[in-house]
This record gives sequence, C-alpha cells and structure tokens, in this order.
Amino acid sequence: MTRVRPLSSMEIPLDLAAVYEEFADNYGPFRNQVAVLAHVPSALRHLMPMLLELRRARTLPKRYLEIAILTVSKLNECDYCVSRHAPFLAEEGVSEAGIERLLDYANHPELNAIDKLVAEYAAIAWTRPGHVPDSLFEQLRLHFSEAQIVELTLRITLCGFFNKFNEALRIGDETPTAQRLAS
Repeated sequence: MTRVRPLSSMEIPLDLAAVYEEFADNYGPFRNQVAVLAHVPSALRHLMPMLLELRRARTLPKRYLEIAILTVSKLNECDYCVSRHAPFLAEEGVSEAGIERLLDYANHPELNAIDKLVAEYAAIAWTRPGHVPDSLFEQLRLHFSEAQIVELTLRITLCGFFNKFNEALRIGDETPTAQRLAS
C-alpha cells in the first residue's frame, strides 16, 4: 500500500488537475504515481508535462526508449515500473520471456545490435555513470544524434529517479487506488 495518501485531481488546483488528468489519461497506467506527486505542485507542474512533451516529440524510437527504461527498472527492482513498461516493449516485438531476461542483453536472442547497445548504455549510465567507456559512447554516436543521446541519458536517469521514488513510497497497482479515489 502506498505510504502517503494519493490525491485525486479534485483535491488540487484546477490548472494542476488538468495536468494530472492529461498525464493519467495519455501517458499510460501511472495514475498512482501522479496521485502521489500531486502533493508537490511544482513536480506535477514540470515533470508530467515534460514527459508528455518528450513522448509527443518522438525523438527516440519507442523500442529503444522502452529497452532503456526496462533495463534500469529491472536493475532497481522497481516492480511498478517494470509492470507498466513491459507491455510497451511487448508492443515493440519483444516477447514476455525476452522482457524477463532483458538484463542478459549481451546474449539476448531477441535483441539486435542497437538494442543491445542501448541496454548496455542504460545499465552503465545508471550504475556507473562516470565509467561509460569512450568506445561505447562512440558506438552510440554511430546510431544516434546528439539530441537522441542526451534524451536517452535523460530518460535513463529520470527512470532511476522514478524507480527510487516509487519504491520508497511503495507506489503500487493502479486498480486499488483508482477504486479508492472513485469512492
């Protein structure tokens, strides 16, 4: 159970309620997360619109984004994020078994060379950011623009933030909170 009371969009200022509902309705099954972030208006005002804007911009192919997010979420053992992002990677053609073994990216039969590069970068950028090998970064440059590399790094580190946030506050399954907020 979530450690703090999730807020409904009716409990916050109208301008923030619109951000809350847009994110909850359009970003994916993350209503519990936004309901807790609503306690900090500036977080809701800035983080959620930024994530929505990044999604609309489609600077990074969704497959690579989801590989990076799931790699970090699995490293951090964030069940909330893994369960929410696994369906997005499944839509990109990775099987349930393939998602389960994503951290074995070097030997992964469903991942191509660029997928493996993204997973490796995500793992190292999250766990040892000061030790990303120049050779790995040069490989990224062969396949991604600088804007894409910056966004990929941003999304990796934001994912890690959300993982830690969700785990510390025990943000979990959407259904119980959605039912509680509706009553």
